Amino acid sequence: MNALVGRSTQWGYRRMLNSPVGGVAAYHRTELADVFQDHNYLRSLPEGSLGRAYLAFIEAQNFSAYGLVDESRKVADSEIEAAHPHAWYARRLRDVHDVWHVLTGYGANALGEGCLVAFSLPQTRSKGFGVIAFAVGMQFARARTGYPCARAVWQAWRDGRKAAWLPSQDYAVLMAMPLEEARRVLKIPVPYLYNRVPPQMLNAYAGAKAA
Repeated sequence: MNALVGRSTQWGYRRMLNSPVGGVAAYHRTELADVFQDHNYLRSLPEGSLGRAYLAFIEAQNFSAYGLVDESRKVADSEIEAAHPHAWYARRLRDVHDVWHVLTGYGANALGEGCLVAFSLPQTRSKGFGVIAFAVGMQFARARTGYPCARAVWQAWRDGRKAAWLPSQDYAVLMAMPLEEARRVLKIPVPYLYNRVPPQMLNAYAGAKAA
């Protein structure tokens, strides 16, 4: 990912500055990991909200916002923790990963991760996402599951192109919003191809056993 990020971070940060909401976020530079790690805050949000759905997602998977932070710090030669606007933007993309899982409806499994990185490619323009999405799609195609796994990855990429630009969104507003309303506002459709794949096949890529 570091090798293939290119100038996508600079592009994304400039785009944030040109957005009224994104420009305010860039001015305040709130660290979203601190916000998403606050489970008391998340529990205070309304039932059915994106924030409550996110809390249910991370608790079910035993994930945490700080877990993503810890993983990113294991990467050699990473400048993601630097005191620089571009590094802040990179942290923002890292920290919203699991929120995007909930918004898109893609689960924490091999196909779900492949679909989410495909969705993230047009949102971020980071070529690393494209390489991962292509590899996942090919592995599922080779596995010949009989389900539209590879097509689900392709659909996710198309949906990412058509959706609103997520990096610049006001996540304080979104987290309190009803999940379905947030999806409607952000133009994120139901991932119907992904939903056609049964749970036992979501990890059935080439070289792996079905879960």
